[in-house]
Amino acid sequence: MSISKTPPAPYYAVIFTSVRTDGDNGYAILADRMLELSAEQKGYLGMEHARDANSGITVCYWSSLESIRIWRENAEHKLAQQKGFETFYKSFATRICKVERDTFFEKP
Repeated sequence: MSISKTPPAPYYAVIFTSVRTDGDNGYAILADRMLELSAEQKGYLGMEHARDANSGITVCYWSSLESIRIWRENAEHKLAQQKGFETFYKSFATRICKVERDTFFEKP
């Protein structure tokens, strides 16, 4: 995993926490596609994620609430959301936060 190098605050973070159903059921392929598609969207600033066998957290950074709204309404993303409800997740939560301050450290 790498840490996104976001611009100076403020910006927004969408935090998606999930508990998966058993089996892959096509999840990995669709997750890779959503990563690729989100990165093409206006206002996308970066993404970080961590997952174990059953649960995960993804934080996606956006320049504005409007860019988040447009991503949420993206047709291909909406199909993936439906697949999540039907197949991939036992439970999930989505939280949207305004990042007011951040710091970044990296060894040279």
